[in-house]
Amino acid sequence: MGNLPQLDVKSLGERAKVIRNHIIRMLAKSGSGHPGSSLSTVDLLVALYYNKLRHNPQMPAWPDRDRFILSKGHACPALYAVLAERGYFEVSKLDTLRQFGSMLQGHPCMKTTPGIEISGGSLGQGLSVGLGIALAARLDKKDYRTYVMLGDGELEEGQIWESAMASSHFKMDNLCAIIDQNDLQIDGPIRDIMSPHPIPDKWNSFGWHTLEIDGHDYPSIMSAYNEAENTKGRPTVIIAKTVKGKGVSFMENQVDWHGKTPSKEEAERAFAELK
Repeated sequence: MGNLPQLDVKSLGERAKVIRNHIIRMLAKSGSGHPGSSLSTVDLLVALYYNKLRHNPQMPAWPDRDRFILSKGHACPALYAVLAERGYFEVSKLDTLRQFGSMLQGHPCMKTTPGIEISGGSLGQGLSVGLGIALAARLDKKDYRTYVMLGDGELEEGQIWESAMASSHFKMDNLCAIIDQNDLQIDGPIRDIMSPHPIPDKWNSFGWHTLEIDGHDYPSIMSAYNEAENTKGRPTVIIAKTVKGKGVSFMENQVDWHGKTPSKEEAERAFAELK
């Protein structure tokens, strides 16, 4: 039921371009949202939803599905685009992002959007919820896995470390955290705001199996997802080095594009680059 066809690296890259085009179009139309953080997550999400996650778009509530939680909920345009392309809802719905009454709110809403596991918005909560879901799987003797995507700026939230400690204590090897390390948050470089570095050392000290990868390289991403699945006795964290605004040259590594949407002219420039 959940064994969807897998894609090769070239096909994953082509899917990623489609997703990035959707993101630019959605945000230009809505006039509100977060392009930088959305674009940096795309390759991690494409690899997960096309080649790793056990899921069924025709049955979003399938009990044996793997779970994905977008803790950094402001990056939801990327997740919405992936869900639409995977068949959870019509692609045309993407044009309603952030409109009144739309199923696609500015942060994920499990009550309105098929494929969304938890409603998000307040940073820091996703890993705690993911731990609860992973514990439920253990209690119910289910083999589904739970993946949680965090922002690197989000690591400033204390609740992250409480759930990290508990996850290690309970040896939650069915739980995988993915850190989108694009090094920027709304006010500037994370090192200047409230540095979480050294990030790998911190997760290691909490007892997690820690991997560092290029978050835009598909072989590295898939290798990390596979290693996480095969690691037993403790949870895995994948620290993925990414580029904020990835794929659009004038947005890349520019903090101004954290929460600024493109004009019509800027969107056209982006589309030209993403052909």
